[in-house]
Amino acid sequence: MTVSSEGRPLRTADVVVVGGGASGLATAYWLRAEHDVDVVVLEAADRAGGKVTTRTLAGLPVDTGPDAFLSRAADLGELVLRLGLTDDVVGPLPGGAFVWSRGRLHPIPQGGFFGIPDRVLPLVRSRLLDPLGVARAGLDLVLPRTPLGDDPSVADVVRPRLGDEAFDRLVQPLLGGVHAGSAERLSARSTVPEVLGIARSGRSLVLSLRARRRSAPKPTTPPAPPLVSLAGGMSRLTDALVEAIGRDRVLTSSPATSLQRTANGWLVTTPSGSVEARDVVLAAPAYATADVVADLLPDLAAELRGIEYADVANVTLALRRSEVGELVGTGFLVPPVEQDIVVGCTWLTSKWPHLAGGDTVLVRCMVGRDGDSRWTAMDDDELVAAVRASLARMMGLTAEPTDVLVQRWPAAMPQYVVGHAARLERLDPLTAFGLHLTGAAYRGSGLAGCVTDARRTAGRVAARTNARGTDLRSTDLSDTDPSLQGAAR
Repeated sequence: MTVSSEGRPLRTADVVVVGGGASGLATAYWLRAEHDVDVVVLEAADRAGGKVTTRTLAGLPVDTGPDAFLSRAADLGELVLRLGLTDDVVGPLPGGAFVWSRGRLHPIPQGGFFGIPDRVLPLVRSRLLDPLGVARAGLDLVLPRTPLGDDPSVADVVRPRLGDEAFDRLVQPLLGGVHAGSAERLSARSTVPEVLGIARSGRSLVLSLRARRRSAPKPTTPPAPPLVSLAGGMSRLTDALVEAIGRDRVLTSSPATSLQRTANGWLVTTPSGSVEARDVVLAAPAYATADVVADLLPDLAAELRGIEYADVANVTLALRRSEVGELVGTGFLVPPVEQDIVVGCTWLTSKWPHLAGGDTVLVRCMVGRDGDSRWTAMDDDELVAAVRASLARMMGLTAEPTDVLVQRWPAAMPQYVVGHAARLERLDPLTAFGLHLTGAAYRGSGLAGCVTDARRTAGRVAARTNARGTDLRSTDLSDTDPSLQGAAR
């Protein structure tokens, strides 16, 4: 793609999407499929899909980013249906998960929600907490209501109710396994709004959770597993999105290097040329978006750079089944209080039916969380050795791997710390007319949240685009955007 000798871009579109990860691709898909909007996606990497990445290890597909999604997520479920992938959705095999604590694996108590138990007996049976810890958690039933501010941390919500031990050894590992974050810093309002809703609905967390479940409609069919995946790997989702959008509209190896205001919209420049559009959707990570808008909108860039990220990685080992035996369950999580480098471990070939059977066992270990970046100073061999030492201690797993896959994701997991909601409120007026933010950094870091926000963003963009007609050159916005008048000086 080049720019003509007159300085005009040779390609125009109604909308340019900057960032070809799951959020950017989903936004482009909804714009095309639901609103018939002309769209171009710019992706800096040599492939689209972002962290939704499937690689091959020992002949098997291994997801090195998200390996599952919420089955109850309506927008993501509809997307899977529209892309023709419904028949490839697979649920996990039977078997529970564990928490490694005080030198042994304990089953995660059944019936809980993000570490909040709805019954005491499963907590006792798990032996995850000592008797005093169980008794302290039980005080939630009788303690007076905990006062909560507008934006409390997860710790502010849970620790006063359930006590230190339940918080440290049940809530923290579950939160770290999903968000790679610390419950001391993460906003309950932004990270786990359901937990905050339970806390606000009654005096006791346990009783409020129990009441909510009793009042829920009784299912008429067997409930679907909460997490499902795609046979063959999650990259099938993003690959199908690229095909549906049109490969000619998804431009890889095309990082956005600058953003300029034009009389009719925006000019987005890449090393190989420029694209002009009325609207720009910024779907890259917040720090990358900050670099693009810094010259034009420094206040917006400063807010975006304030969004924190955690570095994470995963190490997947291929092992001979004859040397490992059967792993019963799906894996385990590790509380931060244990101070181990491993955050959690998934027994892939015991979890997913499309990987089960055969002579190979796949074990994927997650490394890295907010406040723990020890592993970043290690090379791949040192990281693998550290993970194997943890597995030997936790599982007695000493078999020599036949193959190893290391995936590093620097600055991968956005942290919705206390104050995140207020930051989003500040971002709205700072976002210039015709610019739109979406992605994991804002209103949902999981795949389901990203797809939902992408659909919401596409609706807002389409409403503006359709209101102004179909000719890119027909609308001059220079007099209707006072925020840009100052930003452009």
